[in-house]
Amino acid sequence: MVLFAATVILGACLLFLVQPLIAKLILPWFGGTSTVWSAALVFFQVCLLGGYAFAHWLTHHVPSRRQWIVHAMLLLAGCALMPIVPSAAWRPIGAGDPIWQIFLLLAVTVGLPSLLLSATSPLLQVWYMRRFGSEVPYWLFALSNAGSLVALLAYPLLLEPVFGSRTLAMGWSVAFVAFAAACIVVGRKSCFVALPHKTTSSEPQCVAPRTVQMLWWVLLSACGSALLVAASAQLSTNVAPIPLLWVVPLALYLLTFILTFSTRSVYRRSVFLPLVVASLGCMAWLYTNSETYQDIRYVIPLYLLSLFVICTMCHGELVYRRPTGRFLTRFYLLIAAGSALGGAFVGVVAPVIFATSLELPLLLSVIAALVTLLHWRRSGSDRTLWLVRIAMLAGAAALVRVLVIAEIKSRADSVVVARNFYGVLQVRDYHRDTEIATRRLVHGTISHGYQYTAAGYRDVAGAYYSTRSGVGRTLDAFESAEPLRFGVIGLGAGVLASYAQQGDYLRIYEINPEVVAIADRYFSFLARARTRGADVAVLEGDARLTLERQAPQRFDVLAVDAFSSDAIPIHLLTNEAFELYFRHLQPDGVLAVHISNRYLDLVPVCLRAAQHVGSSATVVRNAQDEIANASHWVLITSNSDLLHRRQFVGADMQPATAQPAFQGWTDQYSSVWSVLSLDKQRSR
Repeated sequence: MVLFAATVILGACLLFLVQPLIAKLILPWFGGTSTVWSAALVFFQVCLLGGYAFAHWLTHHVPSRRQWIVHAMLLLAGCALMPIVPSAAWRPIGAGDPIWQIFLLLAVTVGLPSLLLSATSPLLQVWYMRRFGSEVPYWLFALSNAGSLVALLAYPLLLEPVFGSRTLAMGWSVAFVAFAAACIVVGRKSCFVALPHKTTSSEPQCVAPRTVQMLWWVLLSACGSALLVAASAQLSTNVAPIPLLWVVPLALYLLTFILTFSTRSVYRRSVFLPLVVASLGCMAWLYTNSETYQDIRYVIPLYLLSLFVICTMCHGELVYRRPTGRFLTRFYLLIAAGSALGGAFVGVVAPVIFATSLELPLLLSVIAALVTLLHWRRSGSDRTLWLVRIAMLAGAAALVRVLVIAEIKSRADSVVVARNFYGVLQVRDYHRDTEIATRRLVHGTISHGYQYTAAGYRDVAGAYYSTRSGVGRTLDAFESAEPLRFGVIGLGAGVLASYAQQGDYLRIYEINPEVVAIADRYFSFLARARTRGADVAVLEGDARLTLERQAPQRFDVLAVDAFSSDAIPIHLLTNEAFELYFRHLQPDGVLAVHISNRYLDLVPVCLRAAQHVGSSATVVRNAQDEIANASHWVLITSNSDLLHRRQFVGADMQPATAQPAFQGWTDQYSSVWSVLSLDKQRSR
């Protein structure tokens, strides 16, 4: 019994450790966007489905004495794939939607091990019943989820802050070999024992689950899974695509499985009905107000608490409908199928068929209707029953109405709405028919530059790029008889192209092809720079990968401004990234890093990276005025004379500082704990 429990726990730990680990390893190759995690979630949900399908096939269609042999051969094949370090050959070339490349990379690197780990819980439950002649050991399922929960929390809190990603990958590979050995021993002991004689005839009298019951299994698990992916995307998009914000929602999701499958007393319909209604309303309010500033000190807890309550309801209803042991693997298989369908809808289908993040309000509406159906029949007087029904229908209808109105209003305010793998983009016009009329590019909840539409102001650099900003002062300070060579990582609306004059050389690196199309069609910064005689080119693809392939560009200035909504692309702020940037800079050149952020203080990160390349870092801040937004830039250069030129007179400047214990970020190590700032609102 102890060996069964230990094997199940180890398998669950490995399955849920590999998810944030492999996602972080490949994150820099695909733009550092939070959508990489959504794709990984979908992939591992499909692996879970494959593992449950394999367990169902193995226990129903393979003789018991051969089951462990088949499983052992596959485990040995999985061991042959170790270590789980993805090959550099999978790095993308160029731009475009990489989701299928991510799926293929994950399948080749961790597909078979993940499938076998996914099969562990249902397979060992069947083997346990065979060996001990017991009833369904649902406690093993709860134990499996407990192991998963421990692993998820251990990764961002204990492992990631101490070990590099490649070290963790090697350690995981060794642990998988140990798991394979334990699983083979368990299978050998279980598949060569005779089934205990049962005197009861209850098993033959078991009635197979009805189609309606099985549909409920799929629907309930699909709703929980879809909400997990949608809520995770909302959180990580507007803070940072980091394991901490990946694993906490997943950990709560698993916790609901642990609690509901351990005992039926956890989920009580009468208690959870008002909680679910309140949670749906809370999520709807957060979604409809997502474009206004919301303090993450309450946004994150509200999202997480609502997710926990709704998933507890979904999984608690699964427990009410679970079958007898004879149909155990079918039950798990259909739960996994629902999870895969829900995750795939949010992570794969929705970005293709919806122009905005419509999947979240649609999902909330479906769950509201689902709750109404679940509680349609209740005990009590006819009058009370009908009052409850009417109230539930009215609440569901009100929720749908609020969400529909919010979606219609969002579209009405936009010139164009576009969506792809990298998120939702909107072009909006403000203050129309006035002298301060502007056209803005909005990515998620954040403006990525704007252009004045009045004829005399179209070349004015506003937003975070005005002549008072750190990058604006730097570009002006380089004005001379020699043409300026500068690069920009992150196109946005193309505002920085307004600084390009005749003979200047400008290269802009942009990973999102939709941004390139919008900047060309709806803004005129690029076209007007070319008209002035500047050599301007936009290079599509991840900036680091593109710069690695290029010969030294000899930039005078290289500006890094590649935020996705409020999330930071960590791979563009590591020591290795700064080494690459300085390979493309002139000896007296300047690296300008835009660090305006509502939640993270990135000054220490830039300072440590600057020290790594033997340079100094200066923070330049400018307050909001009638032309520009408030912004924070870090200027990294060995050219101390530059900062004393007239363009920097009166600027709010100070040397960058960091706590002595802060180590900086590398491609193998990065943690946002030490740079997280919740005590005050930062500009962005």
